[in-house]
Amino acid sequence: MELGIRGKRAFICASSQGLGLACASALAAEGVNITLNGRGAAKLDDVVTTLRQAFPDIQVHSVVADLTTVSGRALILAAVPDVDILVTNNAGPPPGELADWDESALLGAMQANFIPAVQLIRGWLPGMQQRRFGRVINITSAMVKSPHYMMGLSTSARTALTAICKAISREVAADNVTINNLLPERVDTPRQEFMLQRLMAQEGIDREEARLRNAHSIAAKRYGRPEEFGAACAFLCSQQASFISGQNLQLDGGSCEALM
Repeated sequence: MELGIRGKRAFICASSQGLGLACASALAAEGVNITLNGRGAAKLDDVVTTLRQAFPDIQVHSVVADLTTVSGRALILAAVPDVDILVTNNAGPPPGELADWDESALLGAMQANFIPAVQLIRGWLPGMQQRRFGRVINITSAMVKSPHYMMGLSTSARTALTAICKAISREVAADNVTINNLLPERVDTPRQEFMLQRLMAQEGIDREEARLRNAHSIAAKRYGRPEEFGAACAFLCSQQASFISGQNLQLDGGSCEALM
């Protein structure tokens, strides 16, 4: 399917690996000019080189900046004045429990998974409205709909982002600007490796057993593939998805038990 976004400009947050990189790769395959972001210059440079070789007909740039800081976001907005597509993303806070969630932890979660996305949307949304094309995709979590106790910090911050973006989406839909959320669960990325190591330490099991347990917690009985996730992102950025906004698309192998 021709998605109609060739030549558009996209900024993908936290895209040197994992879900961010999957989205960047999928957009690049559709002819979108992409700007990647990460905190490590060497790693980001390697990814840029790889994508330029894979997709020689598009522009691939990068901005080394920490999304969680005011100065980092200012650097990004100065380096990239306008975009047509924004994919927000950032690593979540560590698992924990109520005793761990003091004021500092709560603020840290919001500074990682709420404030950066909202501030970048504020920076680029007016231009999208003026050009009458814009796509905002927030990578959140399946736990926005199905909260787990140990992931309470991540769930709360990402749910706040979901709420504010739902409110914004109604105001900009008439300008052909859509805002949607992708809700992953057990997609095979470095984040899942971190969760595997945690499970291994807790249960005293080896990596193979931990991975099997996690896979069997998914209705599809397997991990999601990053390229599946990226493809969903690319479609929501397409011309064909212009009538889809304010929605939460779960990529969880059919695991959510809720009706809606």
